[in-house]
Amino acid sequence: MTLQQEIVGNAMQMAVVNLNPGQTVYCEAGKFLFKTTNVTMETRLSGPSGSGGQQGGGSGGMGGMLRQAMGTAMQVGQRMLAGESLAFQYFTAQGGQGTVGFAGVLPGEMRALELDGRRAWFAEKDAFVAAESSVEFGIAFAGGRTGMSGGEGFVLEKFTGHGTVIIAGAGNFIDLNPADFGGRIEVDTGCVVAFEEGIQYGVQRVGGLNRQGIMNAVFGGEGLSLATLEGNGRVILQSLTIESLANALKKAQGGDKQGPTGGLFSTHAG
Repeated sequence: MTLQQEIVGNAMQMAVVNLNPGQTVYCEAGKFLFKTTNVTMETRLSGPSGSGGQQGGGSGGMGGMLRQAMGTAMQVGQRMLAGESLAFQYFTAQGGQGTVGFAGVLPGEMRALELDGRRAWFAEKDAFVAAESSVEFGIAFAGGRTGMSGGEGFVLEKFTGHGTVIIAGAGNFIDLNPADFGGRIEVDTGCVVAFEEGIQYGVQRVGGLNRQGIMNAVFGGEGLSLATLEGNGRVILQSLTIESLANALKKAQGGDKQGPTGGLFSTHAG
C-alpha cells in the first residue's frame, strides 16, 4: 500500500503522513515532528530488515529469540560503523486514521520515492527520513578505495522492498539520468543525494598531478575528488553541500578567517 503523504513547505520542507488504521511508518530517531493522539510511538533498535519491523514475540523458542537478538546486534553494529542513528521510531495508527509529521535536519527539499520491489535505491548518509514498514533499510559500503577517496561516498543507505520511502537533502533538488548525458556525469561528492540501483557510483581524482590539477584542487573548491555516476537510471542531486553550509556559518561567525585559497592557507590563529 502506497503511503499517503504530502510534502509541504519551501526552504525547510516537512512530510505529513496520513496512516490508515493499523498502518505503520518508521523514521530515524530525531526526524519526528508531531502526531495525532491515536498514533502510538515505539522506539526500537531493530529495523524492518532481517527480523522485520515487528517484534518477533519470541517465536521459534530460544533459538528464534537468539537469532533475532543477533540480527538486531548486526544491524545496530552496521549503523554504528556508518555513524547513523542507533534506533528507529515506529508509528502505528490505532482505532482510525492518524497523522504523523517528519522533517530532515537541514534547510532543503524532501522527496518521496516509490519502491516496486524491482530496483533498490541508494542514498547518502543521513538522507533517510521515514518509510512505511514494508520498506527495508540497510547499510551499503561503496568500497574502501572509493569511500576513502570520496569522503562522503563510503557509506550509503540502501532501501529495498515495496512502498514509500521519504528522503531529505540540502538546498534544491535536480533529477538527472546519466544516459541523457552520454552515460556519465561527474559531480561534487557532497551533491549526491540518492540514485537507483543500476547506477554505477565511483570517485575519481580531479585532474592529474600537474599544474592544472593542483589549481583545480586548491583553488576550485572541489578538493581532490569528484563523484562519478554512470548508467541508465534516476539520480537526485542537491544544490547545497553540508561542507559549504558549515563553512558559510563559520565565516558568518568570524571563526574561519580564510585566505583566498580557503582552508589550505587559513589565517585563523586558533
